[in-house]
Amino acid sequence: MSDAYDFDDDFDPSAAFELPEELQVDAKDAGDALAAFQSDISSQNFSAPPAMIADELPAFGHADEVSVEEPMELEEQTFTSSTTGVDQPVPSISIRAFCERPDTVSLIENSASDRRFSRVHIETSLGGLPEAIEHYHDENTPNLILVESGMRGRALFDQLDELANVCDPGTKVVIMGAANDIGLYRELIRRGISDYLVPPLNSLQLIRSISDLFVDPSKPFAGKVTAFIGAKGGVGASTLAHNTAWQISEGAKTGTTIVDLDLSFGTAGLDFNQDGNSNIGDALAEPDRVDNVLLERLLTKCTEHLSLFTAPATLDREWDLDATAYETVISQVRASVPHIILDMPHVWSGWVKNTLFAADEIVIVASPDLACLRNAKNLYDLAKASRSNDFAPKIVVNQVGVPKRPEIPIKDFADALGAEPVLVLPFEPQIFGEASNNGQMIQEIKADSKAAEGLAHLAALLTGHTCEQRKKSLIDKLLGRG
Repeated sequence: MSDAYDFDDDFDPSAAFELPEELQVDAKDAGDALAAFQSDISSQNFSAPPAMIADELPAFGHADEVSVEEPMELEEQTFTSSTTGVDQPVPSISIRAFCERPDTVSLIENSASDRRFSRVHIETSLGGLPEAIEHYHDENTPNLILVESGMRGRALFDQLDELANVCDPGTKVVIMGAANDIGLYRELIRRGISDYLVPPLNSLQLIRSISDLFVDPSKPFAGKVTAFIGAKGGVGASTLAHNTAWQISEGAKTGTTIVDLDLSFGTAGLDFNQDGNSNIGDALAEPDRVDNVLLERLLTKCTEHLSLFTAPATLDREWDLDATAYETVISQVRASVPHIILDMPHVWSGWVKNTLFAADEIVIVASPDLACLRNAKNLYDLAKASRSNDFAPKIVVNQVGVPKRPEIPIKDFADALGAEPVLVLPFEPQIFGEASNNGQMIQEIKADSKAAEGLAHLAALLTGHTCEQRKKSLIDKLLGRG
């Protein structure tokens, strides 16, 4: 134990913190300064910008108020990194938490429901360090022990020594303490504690700490997975997924892979005029054999930056596979490319639900009718409730303005759904039909259309960067293309 560290056995974590005298400000001076500041603000007639409401949305296209660099309203929504492994699912491990407060139990239980912890087994109980020591006198220890303790100094280290004596080799220990003290932190780390967390603590900070301990450091990269799903069949979810992926790959010059999960009826191969001999069915049949070499052979190279994992698109087999097969294959894909677009089928099963909710982002595509409104709201509400630490699904309203079809106004659709669409696209059968029949993308057919502009906007929202639209060359114009 280090003599340089001054232990204070009388430390009370509930005691109020007092600033040093040189940093203290007289209360009257602080009040006068605040009053002057408020007066200055009032004199300049500052006001909050009005909220964007559904009836201010353009009839077709996207709302100008939506920024490409989408603001994150909560600190809890900043859990996005493709370089540190924090967005990857935590491996299958066991965790036991010993807490001192019911609030901490609630925090850990909330973390346990996060999609990144889908393979983690967590148990919680009250009692803190003494309970942990008593419990493991006759029990094997798990992969990780979380212990909440407000102690500091000699008493804390004496109990940690007792815990060390009953821990199995390889068990990691994380302390949730009360003192934000760098000296205490260094001493804990020197003694073999894996991490020391102090309040205020939220679910994502806890998940990040555990992820850093268990995600393989030799494979830190994890691409972003975006899942597209239609509120009902025929609303164009697959078409928008394929065009958005193309826009990301060509507009942002970023590696992108489309994974067509509509195994029996998928159209990714048709939309890109590709007819590969291999498809995702080969990978799902033996998911444990999938590695970078096999992926390279199974993927269809479409452009320099875009690859396709096409669907078998045959009816000679029923693809009733376990959800872990899909998880394994998608994990291998996301380890090799920055952006993965999942084209989800319009069915509801265990693997569809697990795959959809495990994605980093969800895009729900709907048309402005009652069935789509009902289904989109069910999907939206369930996703929000199941993914409290993630962005809410993005809503795209497609095929607006079909001649002679009664439609729900966009404002009423958004009000009933409880969310404003990020994109509203017009019904343009000529452009979409020509693109589909030619095996081309919308921007290749008509780069200056509302649909092409909207898809570039959606790609920008998903990547956080502007995705440039391809300009028509002189040859294109002379030949009447695009």
